[in-house]
Amino acid sequence: MGFIQDVSAILKKNELVFLERHKESDNIFTFIFEKNEELHWKAGQHGIFTITHKKVKKPSRPFSIASAPSEKVFKITMEIKDNPSAFKQAITELKKGMRIQMRGPVGPLYVKENTNFPVLFIAGGIGITPFRSIIKELENNKEETNKVDLLYFDSKEIFLFKEEIEEITGSTNLNVHFVKDRKELYERIDYFLSIHQKDRHYYLAGPKFMIRDVSHYLKNQNISKSI
Repeated sequence: MGFIQDVSAILKKNELVFLERHKESDNIFTFIFEKNEELHWKAGQHGIFTITHKKVKKPSRPFSIASAPSEKVFKITMEIKDNPSAFKQAITELKKGMRIQMRGPVGPLYVKENTNFPVLFIAGGIGITPFRSIIKELENNKEETNKVDLLYFDSKEIFLFKEEIEEITGSTNLNVHFVKDRKELYERIDYFLSIHQKDRHYYLAGPKFMIRDVSHYLKNQNISKSI
């Protein structure tokens, strides 16, 4: 059923009206758009975004939706370094009122409703964006939240949305650890696995090398990831 829903969603085109850009840290920017009333998504999903105001090479790119469905605006966050791709250069040229196109939302990275199992989110770097959406939605639905642990790993200690996440921690079932080295990350994972030995689920997002290494680490402990 999820695959059919994704196929249906990916065929639908949504116009997003640009509002403003916010700098989160060096090279990390959040692009904020009007929230289309007809656009619905599950916290954690992503879309396929297309530049429409000019012709560029490879005009479409996938990005996680950084905002929660309960928020009043629509956000995506991305890293833009020197000499960016044609897509990223074009998106930095957006002015208020200009539009981009999105197909979707799609993807299985979301916590299913009416579940009460413990959940572990493992984020690396810019991979925090889908989890930012999820925990903002947890904040909006405090009475329905699972017990959630977030391990946010960044060796450079550039923790995006840190203050916001810490505020949410105080009012929800979210327990967060900001982790700067791989040894501590694995120790935190081991601790979670030791106290939740049944019906545990984990979700992983971040750089390819981190996903590869952490997935391998968990596989060696006979733990299969949720997505």
